[in-house]
Amino acid sequence: MKKNKLLAFAICIATVGSSWGQAEVYEQDQPVEKIQGKYLGLSIPIRELPDVEETTMVHEKKEGNVKENRRRPEAVNPNALPKTEDPARQKVYAKSNWELPTGVNFVGLQGAFPPDPSGAVSEEYYVQAVNTVYRVFNKDGSPAGGTKTLSSLWPGSTNSGDPIVMYDRHAERFVITQFQTTSNNILFAVSQTPDPLGSFHLYEFSFSSFPDYPKYSVWSDAYYMTSNTWTQNVVAFEREKMIAGDPTAAMVTLTLPSFSTGYGFRSVLPADADGDLPPYGTPNYMFLFQDDSWGGVSYDHIRVLKMQVNWDTPSNSSISLHQNIATEPFNSVFTNSWDDIPQKGTTQKIDAIASIFNYRAQYLRWHNYNTVMLCNVVDVNNANKGGIRWYELRQSHDTDLFEIRQQSTYSPSDLDSRFLGSISMDYNGHIGMAYNVSGPNSYPGLAFTGRFHWDALGDMSLPETFAQEGLYFQSGGNRFGDYSHMSLDPNGKTFWFTGEYIGSGGSRRTKIFSFSLEDIVSVADQDFVEPELNVTQNSEVILVNGVNLTEGEMYVQLFALNGQELATNIVNVTAGELNADFNKSTLSSGVYLIRIGKDNFQRVQKIAITK
Repeated sequence: MKKNKLLAFAICIATVGSSWGQAEVYEQDQPVEKIQGKYLGLSIPIRELPDVEETTMVHEKKEGNVKENRRRPEAVNPNALPKTEDPARQKVYAKSNWELPTGVNFVGLQGAFPPDPSGAVSEEYYVQAVNTVYRVFNKDGSPAGGTKTLSSLWPGSTNSGDPIVMYDRHAERFVITQFQTTSNNILFAVSQTPDPLGSFHLYEFSFSSFPDYPKYSVWSDAYYMTSNTWTQNVVAFEREKMIAGDPTAAMVTLTLPSFSTGYGFRSVLPADADGDLPPYGTPNYMFLFQDDSWGGVSYDHIRVLKMQVNWDTPSNSSISLHQNIATEPFNSVFTNSWDDIPQKGTTQKIDAIASIFNYRAQYLRWHNYNTVMLCNVVDVNNANKGGIRWYELRQSHDTDLFEIRQQSTYSPSDLDSRFLGSISMDYNGHIGMAYNVSGPNSYPGLAFTGRFHWDALGDMSLPETFAQEGLYFQSGGNRFGDYSHMSLDPNGKTFWFTGEYIGSGGSRRTKIFSFSLEDIVSVADQDFVEPELNVTQNSEVILVNGVNLTEGEMYVQLFALNGQELATNIVNVTAGELNADFNKSTLSSGVYLIRIGKDNFQRVQKIAITK
């Protein structure tokens, strides 16, 4: 273990996007620790691990308890805004007799109480994990392997839970994680190949206190993690070494700077890269929000932090305030307990998981800006009706600052609540959002909606569609979720989602479903032809061909896998087609990315160069 201590420092930064115009100062004493992980070796192939009957695991409760580590925020400011209805609430909703088509829609794993469903998709597979178990599915929904316990993946571990599944599309590797409540450890498994039924490199990382509610992201220089604890709550893991199975892989841990509030659920979301990775060395941006009803907060805003890790000199790593972004007023406080959301047929209410952004903070890199998608539950009428406030942030390539491109609160005009959402953007700039629905008229179920990039800003223009209606109410407690997970298919156009619903007799179930807004366009417009990117090579050049494109200028770019931009051509699309090439003479053997794109459109393809 290597420990370093930076001197206390003050960050003085002007409030961005706000009419307050005041400087805010935060003092933070930052301990920086580089801690060696423990390499547990290469697992036996997952397909050879023993299967388990899900029914034997469903009643096993999760050992970690978020409530014990989280303080409920209280509304202490009588002058907090909004006073009545959420001012960003969408006013008009699509009325239609037709529903959005789903690609696949199948029952996922049963889990503990709550299940904590997470899942990620590759070119061939979907991997889902819930508390206690995980399973590999084919993309048509059929099982590719049996149900396995989390503990069987890491020999000697327990099914503690809070699993997260990621697909590192840049390295073509699956990542599965969970915590250990008895030892304060985080367990990592990184697949040896793109096959999630094969072997995984296994790692164990130790913390000084329990790393509760961990959330992760894929970035160019690390796998990043945040957790709900008071120290070591922002972490970078050595991604390149873990992919290679290097036993020297370590982590760098820091502690969040002071937020100057008395609110104690310290959960922030790290930016998670879809599409192209940011250039190596780009800070990882992390997001949380601040509600003016809490103590010490003067206006509603999004707080953007940035973590810079230095693997050569870990003591130079830092976490700091990047900017504050004023939002439309919102109310994130429901009750003083976790009894927030009503259910049909019972007085038992369920936890909305309020006061934090929901997983993930999806990050997409475009040719002249970057986007981040965020969402969280809010009380839309100051009477405990839940709706989903969502944001599209855009980051300027010139200034690195974020601004709100659009924001809105999704809450159709019925008595039911929408909550536990997850949101992403596709390569066309279309947005998909899925979430839970529960209320006086509905048992807890799952629904989704979306918008096209040409829609009026702030409107989810597509009709709400249920992927799974709730079949009964939950009893025995208010724990629900505690999270859901939307991921973007490597094809750049299909959204995949997993979340909890209540099945017959009150059973806790999960669902996995997919949907594509581009497929909806092709159904509505019979003349629509899907754009295509074709990348080939000869002995001298990489040849790029795009067809079925809209007219105008298009950026054609060559990237290294670490996100470095190597070359850019600006090409005019003529008769729906473009052609460009890149000289191979200066390129080493390896895998590269080709991207064609402009505002609200991109396509990405890998190409392997051999010499």
